[in-house]
Amino acid sequence: MDFFEAQARAKKRSGRLVLLFILAVAGTIAATYGAALLILRLAGQPRAGLLHPDLLGAVAGFTLLVCGVACAYKLALLRAGGPAVAEHAGGRRVHPGTTDLRERTLLNVVEEMALASGLPAPAVYILPDEQGINAFAAGYSPADAAVAVTEGALARLDRDELQGVVAHEFSHILNGDMRLNTRLSALVFGILALSVIGRVVLRSLRHARVSGSSSGRGGKGGGGIVVLALAVGLSLLIIGYIGHLFGRLIQAAVSRQREYLADAAAVQFTRNPSGITGALKKLGGSALAGRMESATAGEISHFCFAQNFRASLGGLFATHPPLDERIRAIEPTFDGRYLAAPARQPARDSARPTVAVSSFAAPHVAATASRIDIAALISAAGQFSAAGVQAGRAFIEGLPDSLRAAAHDPASIAALAYALCLPRPVAPDRLDTLLALVADRADPAAARRTKELHEALDALPPAHRLPLLQVATPALRELGPAACATLLDTLDALVHADGTVIPHEFALQKIIARTLGLVSRPRDAVHVLAPRDVASELSIALSAAARLQASDEAAAARAFARAAMEFNGLQPPLAYHPAGPATLDALDTALEHLAHTPAPFRKRILTAFATALTADGGLSLPEADLLRAFAAVLDCPLPPVLPVSP
Repeated sequence: MDFFEAQARAKKRSGRLVLLFILAVAGTIAATYGAALLILRLAGQPRAGLLHPDLLGAVAGFTLLVCGVACAYKLALLRAGGPAVAEHAGGRRVHPGTTDLRERTLLNVVEEMALASGLPAPAVYILPDEQGINAFAAGYSPADAAVAVTEGALARLDRDELQGVVAHEFSHILNGDMRLNTRLSALVFGILALSVIGRVVLRSLRHARVSGSSSGRGGKGGGGIVVLALAVGLSLLIIGYIGHLFGRLIQAAVSRQREYLADAAAVQFTRNPSGITGALKKLGGSALAGRMESATAGEISHFCFAQNFRASLGGLFATHPPLDERIRAIEPTFDGRYLAAPARQPARDSARPTVAVSSFAAPHVAATASRIDIAALISAAGQFSAAGVQAGRAFIEGLPDSLRAAAHDPASIAALAYALCLPRPVAPDRLDTLLALVADRADPAAARRTKELHEALDALPPAHRLPLLQVATPALRELGPAACATLLDTLDALVHADGTVIPHEFALQKIIARTLGLVSRPRDAVHVLAPRDVASELSIALSAAARLQASDEAAAARAFARAAMEFNGLQPPLAYHPAGPATLDALDTALEHLAHTPAPFRKRILTAFATALTADGGLSLPEADLLRAFAAVLDCPLPPVLPVSP
């Protein structure tokens, strides 16, 4: 699975779906127009012929206005982020300090999968009132995602099965299915809005009927108005529901196909087919299956791991394929026997990884003393491997308790960011000066906490410090606007305290700013820049990468030329930029523009960055930090620890 191609395919699917829904809305307009002609005939104002531009324009305008406003309203709600969707479905946030062994296992599994894929860790929710076996991932982007698991799944699945379910949901995140599902829900709701208006009209007729029957001439006229309103209300109700049903058919057909792909990806990610098939077999053996009692179950069905309602009409509206077909796609010898799914006694998640923390490294990436395989490095973006998942578990198990607690605690997350920014080693007087800056910009308590965490970070290898931010993403999401502003202001002061910005500081600041920015303003795929529009920005970014550790300007120019070969034929052509006083600000602006290019082009950009950074055949820690900053801005999930040269 190529991450960049998957994102491009998701965008293409979105375009096709929009076309299908345009046809559905056009059919709705035609049906409403036909109903309007009948209502006019009923009102004694028949019109000759079928085509009446003024009436058609009024009907089309009304239909588009209602559907558009409702669609925009629903999209705004869903774009509030995965946590908002999970809470709307009745979810309860899993507290990082939970002592419940099942919840602790779920947190561990989600964080392991996040680290292995290079994605920010999503927020984790339990659906406490749902006893069926189910789960879903929601959000508009990986930075604001949430994974929710039902109480029934948590009670009945073992660790391998739970990991298979979580891997299935991570596939939806990596493949861009969350954004696709969000748009599907908004479009279907937009068509349904017509029936809502019809229902409101019908409910209002009780009062209209009483007032309309009170006097002679007025009573006759009032009775006519009531009949007319009844016809309008019934027409909108029926047409809205029919349009909604067609929208649901489209939604269900798309969802069924994506579920096969997510099941296959779960096997690819975990290298353990028995995990996902075990969960599916228990799903089939449970009396409740995946059903959910929440009033929002129908709205989020296409987000879920399993069908959460009983499908009718031969499965036309089923959002998931039949269970036996899903299982046989993975296990062709399946005999049709499902597994009993009684509630399990909680078991301590104590199995230790066989990979040492110090060996936590990028899967699929070959590094030799002479050359790093750039193609393998970039192809590892958004990829899982059994070794990567195991190494992610090793990373979680090896984190000092104080650092893990701080990464999960919104009250400590700012101090952790400041501690990550502090230089090491650092002279005591210099440390005191920087801590005083934190106390002045934030508060004295934050400065004291920063000092504690700075000492705890000594136990973590340097290459493991930035990946810690992946675990900290949910806590960053919980910061309010004032806390975010304080964090970014204090971090900027620390970065520029000595007048020099090193790659680690630049990467740290960009990753945090990008995470907070995506949470508050998810980047909309509509705002796409063509490659020719970013030639200047690409030249600036590649020049900065080429200069980072080049021995002189000539070596930097050679590294730039080698990287620029990725864009032969691009007009205007790329040009090397020597170092200058505004280089860092220019790089910052350039990266923000490059983030709005199409996914396949961003793959070429990242490949060129890596080529420029590894021109000498190796990847130093500063170069790896800068590459991580580039990848974060481009929304490309690199492996958590890159193959740094000794």
